[in-house]
Amino acid sequence: MRALILRRMGLIETGAGGPILIGPPGGADMVRLRGFLSRNGHPHLALDPKLNSVAEGVMKLHEPRPNELPLVVCPDGTILKCPTERELARRLGLYIELSADRVYDVAIVGAGPAGLACAVYAASEGLSVLVLDTHAFGGQAGASARIENYLGFPTGISGQALAGRAYVQAQKFGAEMVVPVEVTSLDCTCFPYALKLDCGVRISAKTVVIATGAKYRRPAIPELEKYEGRSIYYWVSPIEAALCGQEEVILVGGGNAAGQAIVFLANYAAHVHHLIRGPDLAKSMSKSLIDRIEALANVTLHPESEIVAIEGGEEGVSGVHWRNRKNGTMQTKSIRRIFLFVGADPNTGWLDKCGVKVNDKGFVCTGLDLSPADYARLAYSTDDHYPLPLETSVPGVFAIGDARASSTKRVAAAVGEGAAAVAEVHTRLA
Repeated sequence: MRALILRRMGLIETGAGGPILIGPPGGADMVRLRGFLSRNGHPHLALDPKLNSVAEGVMKLHEPRPNELPLVVCPDGTILKCPTERELARRLGLYIELSADRVYDVAIVGAGPAGLACAVYAASEGLSVLVLDTHAFGGQAGASARIENYLGFPTGISGQALAGRAYVQAQKFGAEMVVPVEVTSLDCTCFPYALKLDCGVRISAKTVVIATGAKYRRPAIPELEKYEGRSIYYWVSPIEAALCGQEEVILVGGGNAAGQAIVFLANYAAHVHHLIRGPDLAKSMSKSLIDRIEALANVTLHPESEIVAIEGGEEGVSGVHWRNRKNGTMQTKSIRRIFLFVGADPNTGWLDKCGVKVNDKGFVCTGLDLSPADYARLAYSTDDHYPLPLETSVPGVFAIGDARASSTKRVAAAVGEGAAAVAEVHTRLA
């Protein structure tokens, strides 16, 4: 196992054995595909045709239109023009075909820390496990530049490194991992339960674990979606940070994830303008992060401020206007990159009409969050008619991590819930 991990690390560092992406380095689709490959731990190279003669030759040979960039040269010689993540995954052998005939002991929807922990413990105990995720293993935690407070890592660890280790560990025990695929609905009217996927396949499982976490919240800024992926980002990885190249950038948000991103970005950007809606960071960010940020000479905190407008064109954002909510004063800066860390909403829309109860904010109710009226009509046995602590209003369907109501939004807590859910899965299977 150690040899496998070190070999993969070497391949990633050199880009050997993987696809070659050819196109402008800051293009939205180039960032999208590089992010997909990086987050899934797959080696690759990115070449700028303006700087590399080989890449320039490939461009002249295939003459792609602007909307066909980047070109992807696969290891088998196939050339793809601006493929989707699934097209690229299928070509690289990352996407496995699923069978509608197989029945899994447990299907885990979401490959964040909670889902990966559940997969590791379930597979190690002999259960047949299927893990599904729409983009990459690791979830939001996997995009974290550095997790400082995870037990056992006193110097911190990147979310990518932590998730990568868990991903390999789950596979070692036999869990099947499928990325990228989206679960569009859950059918609880039949047994085994059926999960419908966006590829048209229906998967059957005796138990289901909801670990879909949360989706990034979009603030009400005009034309925001127009610049997503090429000037506006919801996470900071080395790919996005490298694009900042001694530029001034804006980061919005006052939580711990925002603080970790600021500390990381400060190593790349000339200056980080930090906007928060509140008067200070004390209520939303840990003291250790606040102290580190205050020690950074190239970070300026703008309290009680919010973005009201952005300017830009085909190349992306060129300017940002923000307003002080207290005194109404306006500021304008020539900014090309904006990082938004303004919270997240539960990613539970796919549970509509399946009988799983969610609260008024969309988080899944489990255990003590459920009232007798929620489960009295359900098929719990007479000698055990209460849901288990992590069980939803549907017997055999569990929720863990950020998607669960009353959960502690910490990586360590999500991992603990993933492990605890396996014991409850055994109980229901029995």
